[in-house]
Amino acid sequence: MLVGIDHVVLACADPDATADVLERRLGLAATAGGRHDVLGTFNRLIWLGDTYLELVGVFDVELASRSWLGRPVIAALDAGEGGLATWSIAVDDLDETLRWAPPGAGLLGPEDGERRRQDGRVVRWRLARPDELTPTASFLIEHDLEAAEWSLPERAERAHEQHPFGGRARLAALEIEAASPAAAAARLRSLVAASVEPAGRAAIRVRLGDQEVRFVHSRPGSAAVIDIIGDVPLRTRIARVGDCEIRLRGRPADVGAPPQPDEVADV
Repeated sequence: MLVGIDHVVLACADPDATADVLERRLGLAATAGGRHDVLGTFNRLIWLGDTYLELVGVFDVELASRSWLGRPVIAALDAGEGGLATWSIAVDDLDETLRWAPPGAGLLGPEDGERRRQDGRVVRWRLARPDELTPTASFLIEHDLEAAEWSLPERAERAHEQHPFGGRARLAALEIEAASPAAAAARLRSLVAASVEPAGRAAIRVRLGDQEVRFVHSRPGSAAVIDIIGDVPLRTRIARVGDCEIRLRGRPADVGAPPQPDEVADV
């Protein structure tokens, strides 16, 4: 059964510096993160309930260039200032999801993965992925509920976590540029049987639980967009991480008002 958007991978030259700027500009706090020892990458996480933004950097270029996660991160950094590298969909039964995936889905896996945190605890998961990850080619992930970060007490604590802006936050939508929005949406629908519908001119919306992914036509100078909603009244705040724009806005009752950015920053 589909759970929703699990996390969004943002490539950063310096995840620590990016985390500091996002906390200062948006009021979103990051955790300490950890290392993917076999992938050549390290991270900081910004939790939004059970969804998170993963700020990923590279500690070993040679190792990362050979790893499934390191390659899209390096590609995003080489293309400019980093930004959206890829993203993942959380499922609660990966084997069952793969059993229903079409033969031409081209997914590799299941594969086991882990990340060692700075406190020594280990986060574990299983995933299935395309051979090469991109912003339009996402992957599936199932978390180990007995390992770090995904136990019931930790998830319950996260559900009540307040960020420095003064409230809780959730990821509402991810907007991704695609050469063919229809093809990108069709691939996603084939993997998880999600609902697909038009979302304005030349855009397609895919429903993932209480979240959505919008595929839009690529445009010169445009950016990927991450929409985050806080549960308190809040003027819209905007920051960019490379080619990705992050928007934090107030609770749904305030969304109808025209955006009034009070801080816009490039990271």
